[in-house]
Amino acid sequence: MTRSETNPSPRRQELLEAAYAYALRSGLGELSLRPLAEEIHSSPRVLLYLFGSKDGLIRALLARARADEMVVIQQIADSQDEPEGLQSVARELWRWLSDDAHRGLLTLWVESYARSLIDPDGPWAGFARDTVGDWLTLLATGQPAELRDTEAALAQRSLVLAVLRGALLDLLATGDAARTTAAVHLQLAALR
Repeated sequence: MTRSETNPSPRRQELLEAAYAYALRSGLGELSLRPLAEEIHSSPRVLLYLFGSKDGLIRALLARARADEMVVIQQIADSQDEPEGLQSVARELWRWLSDDAHRGLLTLWVESYARSLIDPDGPWAGFARDTVGDWLTLLATGQPAELRDTEAALAQRSLVLAVLRGALLDLLATGDAARTTAAVHLQLAALR
């Protein structure tokens, strides 16, 4: 961890936010420092100084995306005053996932998830595994506390997560919110 990561400068934070906005629009797949620096009114040298390397910048962007993910997870968990069950948590999660306003973040998430599987030692290392854990933890909040640690409860959460992830991929590919939402609701109804 570099000094700028443990005690980030205001300029580093400013450039991270600008680079994050760029990544939400353009993805990370073909990220090149020169066009990015030009877009965010910086230089490749400054980016390298502040983030250590291109991989360091990608890691910072993934951490920034994960921070957004964790905010959503906390909001959904907090909205469940009286746990209404896994179905309720999953419906709220799908409502957020299927909202057009989150397409950039979700496309970036899918790209990063796939890259962490393809390049497990690169800057994406652990991203997919960590996000699976985040979402399974959220889904667990909808299960009775006395059952959460059972194999059956974990299997049920894993099934719901697989359905949500698959529907999300389909939604991002086709834009067909009505069809994917109907499929998610059909599967969630089977949880009763």
